[in-house]
Amino acid sequence: MRTPLRPLARILYARQMGENPDRIERDNLAARNEALREKTQGRAAARLGLMAVAFGCAYLTIGLRMGHLAASVPVEPVASAPGAEIVAQRADIVDRNGRILATNMTTSALYAHPRDMVDPKETARQLAAIFPELDAATLERHFTDGRRFVWVRKVLSPEQMQKVHEIGDPGLLFGPREMRLYPNGTLAAHVLGGYSFGAEGVHSAEVIGTAGIEKALDSRLRDPAQAGTPLALSLDLSVQATVEEVLAGGISVMNARGGTAIVMDVHTGELVALASAPTFDPNDRPVPPTAKDAEPSDSPLFNRAVQGVYELGSTFKIFAAAQAMELGLVTADTMVDANAPMKWGKYKIKEFEGHNYGPLLSVRDVIQKSSNVGTAHIALMIGGLRQQAFLKSLGFFDPLPVELVEAPGARPLIPKKWPDIVTITASYGHGMSASPLHLATAYAAIANGGIYLKPTLLKQSGPASGPRVISEATAAEARAMLRSVVTDGTASLGEVKGYEVAGKTGTADKPKRSGGYYKDKVINTFAAMFPASDPRYVLIVTLDEPVDTAGPKPRRTAGWTAVPVAAEMIRRVAPLLGLRPAVEAPAELALTAASVN
Repeated sequence: MRTPLRPLARILYARQMGENPDRIERDNLAARNEALREKTQGRAAARLGLMAVAFGCAYLTIGLRMGHLAASVPVEPVASAPGAEIVAQRADIVDRNGRILATNMTTSALYAHPRDMVDPKETARQLAAIFPELDAATLERHFTDGRRFVWVRKVLSPEQMQKVHEIGDPGLLFGPREMRLYPNGTLAAHVLGGYSFGAEGVHSAEVIGTAGIEKALDSRLRDPAQAGTPLALSLDLSVQATVEEVLAGGISVMNARGGTAIVMDVHTGELVALASAPTFDPNDRPVPPTAKDAEPSDSPLFNRAVQGVYELGSTFKIFAAAQAMELGLVTADTMVDANAPMKWGKYKIKEFEGHNYGPLLSVRDVIQKSSNVGTAHIALMIGGLRQQAFLKSLGFFDPLPVELVEAPGARPLIPKKWPDIVTITASYGHGMSASPLHLATAYAAIANGGIYLKPTLLKQSGPASGPRVISEATAAEARAMLRSVVTDGTASLGEVKGYEVAGKTGTADKPKRSGGYYKDKVINTFAAMFPASDPRYVLIVTLDEPVDTAGPKPRRTAGWTAVPVAAEMIRRVAPLLGLRPAVEAPAELALTAASVN
């Protein structure tokens, strides 16, 4: 209840006492104002206290945040939209025995905030001294043209990071980076391929494959659900290293431009080794050639085993013989016309160095002596349509589905038309081209009893299955023919004691880019399988422009170049593959009867 300013009782009493009634009103008004003032001051004090607390909390929060930022590594702003996060983890790659072929390593990236730099010009000069590939003038321009952020180097070694630290400029900053590491250097480089960075931030970068199996199986390797499960390849690290070492030595000794070697398990289709030379280090992958007139094979990035599409020469002859036997047209002992030279229309089919193995040869001797004319007559018995169908069943008309990104582009070169002359030339490996891996796959079908298996670089759990292309009997007869090539024919230098090598040589003139063939440049191939009595592995060795200069005159045939290289490979890798050499039983002791008088 509010007190009235002029209470009636007090007014009446004041009049009786002769006092002024207005004084009562003034006193009551002053008391009311004093009470109101005290109430307002309390409320204002409470509001001021609350505001002081709020400002104190705000300043404390700002101070703590500034301290946290000062103590942490600066990073680029990251969008908060879904999917903006960079997934950097990538699965390891291992060989069939679990040995590391590719893994991840944590390092640092170097970037700059030019606005925080003390001396951009001197900093640019010192960075160029640490990193010779960087240009000091370009760095200085980037540091002074108003940019807020500049990438300097995506990956640093610990030594380089320390040198940058010693520059001491506050505008140079480091961010964590995960990169791909290939601890074996050049080993299996063409299989692994290489990597690069995709989406990048200061705090991380997306590692993506750029070639080889790294790119072909990129989604599998980047799958977060499988990041902890290594990708197991069919390669055997020890066999791969031995094959590469022998191949490099053979290229040097035979003065070749390059070469390739493939070891394939004939029962699973697994590629135990796949080598191409010259090679490269995937840790420092070179730049592809840009010159228009440069041949692809000039680059160490070129995978000759898969991308090299060559005329494979006389290694094809066994396919004609096997198909003719499968069709019942001939047996191994059937005599065929081998009288050289053979005339077919305007064409003349000759033998190597003008030989004439005729007038007749058995089919076995056609393969053993590598007769072009004899093979041509066998192919004409088969006919072009059936020949095409058989070669297609062996995979020679399509790219191979192996797990390499380069494989789909390695399509065999097949004639658009298939007249009789193509039937003849294709039977001895001319007029059509395929890769050494195509050849390995086809020879594996002969070695395993007639089953075509797709090649694979992934470790398999057991024998594979595929379509039958020839019968077991035909395959066995073909293997016997190939064995005679090594024991009595053109591949005599391929014999490896204890391992029963069977195979076929192939020497093909190298084609010119402008058309025609070189007379002094060849592509040599030896297609082998071992042990011949029960083949486990196929080996293909191909050399580009080899020449053996050890004799009185240069020798360029496969028997003198590719064969001895393949023999040395078999000699060294067979024990690594768990194959025991067959030991010949000693001759029985001869007893001589004697009489003593």
